[in-house]
Amino acid sequence: MRYKSGYKAEKRQELLDISGQIAKKNGFSATGVDSFMKAAGVTSGAFYSHFSSKSDLFKALIENELQHSLQMWQDNPHQEDAEAWMDFELNRYLSISHVDRPDHGCVLPTLASEVARSEIDIKQVYQAELLRGQHLFMKHLGSEEKAWAVMCQLVGAILMARSMTDESIKLLILESSKQCIKAMLQKAS
Repeated sequence: MRYKSGYKAEKRQELLDISGQIAKKNGFSATGVDSFMKAAGVTSGAFYSHFSSKSDLFKALIENELQHSLQMWQDNPHQEDAEAWMDFELNRYLSISHVDRPDHGCVLPTLASEVARSEIDIKQVYQAELLRGQHLFMKHLGSEEKAWAVMCQLVGAILMARSMTDESIKLLILESSKQCIKAMLQKAS
């Protein structure tokens, strides 16, 4: 059977997107190859035509997810106004929908701990892609330290809010984090 040009690349991207959603919701290590492929509607055998191992899938998934985050930050409509850019990102990232839908959110609060336990090649891909995002934050915040501080606060706030059962505490974590970040950035200006 012949497939149209680009089919394999499209299928690989589809597998990455679906696997990313499942991994962010259930954890990568806790999910088997069969589960990833079943969700994508392909056989486990088809997996090996796209990835050499589960570790290879994880590396590609991390790269794909961080590139997606970078694209979202680049698509922020306030590229020329640092304060408006940051406000937009705070409101987008520190939202209850992001807390409640890890499968459609940022990879950092869901899989960073798994990356930390991974092989060096996965950590290197993660670091390289994360640095690209950090440079974009640095461009808008004017400081490497501010960029790291804000990114860490964002990720930590989502992680903490997700661990709460009480909706009002989740909202308090998100709002207090927004205010803390804004105050830190205003004080540093």
